[in-house]
Amino acid sequence: MGYREFTIEGRNAVIEAYRSGRTIDKIYLLDGCQDGPMMTIKREAKKHDTLLKFVSKERLDQMSETGRHQGVIAVAAAYEYAELEDILKAAKQKGEAPFLFLLDNIEDPHNLGAIIRTANLVGAHGVVIPKNRAVGLTATVARTSAGALNYTPVAKVTNLVKTIEELKKEGLWFVCADMGGTTMYNLDLKGPIGLVIGNEGDGVSRLVREKCDMVASIPMKGDIDSLNASVAAGVLAYEILRQRDFKG
Repeated sequence: MGYREFTIEGRNAVIEAYRSGRTIDKIYLLDGCQDGPMMTIKREAKKHDTLLKFVSKERLDQMSETGRHQGVIAVAAAYEYAELEDILKAAKQKGEAPFLFLLDNIEDPHNLGAIIRTANLVGAHGVVIPKNRAVGLTATVARTSAGALNYTPVAKVTNLVKTIEELKKEGLWFVCADMGGTTMYNLDLKGPIGLVIGNEGDGVSRLVREKCDMVASIPMKGDIDSLNASVAAGVLAYEILRQRDFKG
């Protein structure tokens, strides 16, 4: 799976991609360009909630693989996104309490891929990511997930805080990873649960943290004070799995 497969260059190619129902994560547009095709692309981007980035010609030239970008390069999702309702429905059909991962602005595609892989291995029903300021389902994510993307659905939402509020109405409890929390072994992590993992540098944002019911800290004995985001997700997810599946 190469990078080329998931970038679309040129005005007509991008417009056609939208018309064929392709999921576009992000569009890089030449700053200040206002002609007809560009206005069409902007309209489509707005309609589909695509992240728009206005950049210089030099930046587009650097990114271009074909040398014929015509002022626009789109980054398409490597996989289709799922709907949140479908993820919850799948848990119900299995007769299991929902177990979701919610990622608060993960930016590194290797981290996202590794987290999706972990989500699959612990039996989570799906992963939720925000539309803005976070990596989408790129080719690197697909590769790093080692096939897990074929089995573990990923939903993209506009607002993580609102999504948590909606999921609380469905009976989910939320736990986020943070150094200042309660040791994870002392928390009850059974039942319908959402595991919230924060950004690589800043951790869980304040607004998202305030919506969480529990804050879990991971015991550490070493000389540094934090784990990589995907490792933290794995450690906490396996404690949730232990409590869900291995009583005693």
